[in-house]
Amino acid sequence: MATVILVRHGRTTANATGLLAGRAAGVDLDQIGRDQAAQTGERLAAVPLIGVVSSPLERCQQTAQFILDRQPGTPGLLVDPALIECDYGQWQGRTLSDLATESLWPMVQSQPSAVVFPGGESMAAMQARSVAAIRRHDAAFEAEHGQEAVWVAVSHGDIIKSILADAFGMHLDLFQRINIGPASLSIVHYGTSRPSVYATNTTAGDLSWLSKDTLAGDAPVGGGAGHKAP
Repeated sequence: MATVILVRHGRTTANATGLLAGRAAGVDLDQIGRDQAAQTGERLAAVPLIGVVSSPLERCQQTAQFILDRQPGTPGLLVDPALIECDYGQWQGRTLSDLATESLWPMVQSQPSAVVFPGGESMAAMQARSVAAIRRHDAAFEAEHGQEAVWVAVSHGDIIKSILADAFGMHLDLFQRINIGPASLSIVHYGTSRPSVYATNTTAGDLSWLSKDTLAGDAPVGGGAGHKAP
């Protein structure tokens, strides 16, 4: 199958003030977030992408544009509502410090599979629709461009954590062990027998090996020889 690079949007004005933005409109990257997205675009310039899929929210589309601006080719941009932020319902627009006093907060931390946000979405439904979307796009890109295709999905922290939990074979209740920072990159290859996670939460490092290596579906016994030199 193809290889997906999961990109979280850069830092936003809401992130900077500790606000849970959720699906609110008009939440843009701040200057630090724009710098982060530009750096991410620079890292990905070494990888010829065949497509970029983004959450419909502004902060993700802004991050996606920084990536597209540095691509030597002309990969298309798709906007997929299935990659939108979790619907936090009545939690949206409140500060994280305030939400930490809610009785639901400990369950969000330790048993997210049982969480349904008041007036919003369950975390299990969030994972199901985002994983299904990633796998659907991955299969379509592979069918059109071949097994060496590399594409990018730009989304949100909890969305990417839930996708990685699925790729790791982890129960959703363990997904809070995964950290995904602003504008970070995580890499997953969906092989014929299982997904392989090649990186999580990276913000630096050469990625040119992705344009040279053919990622295998089978795990190399003993760890293998690693990536080709830049």
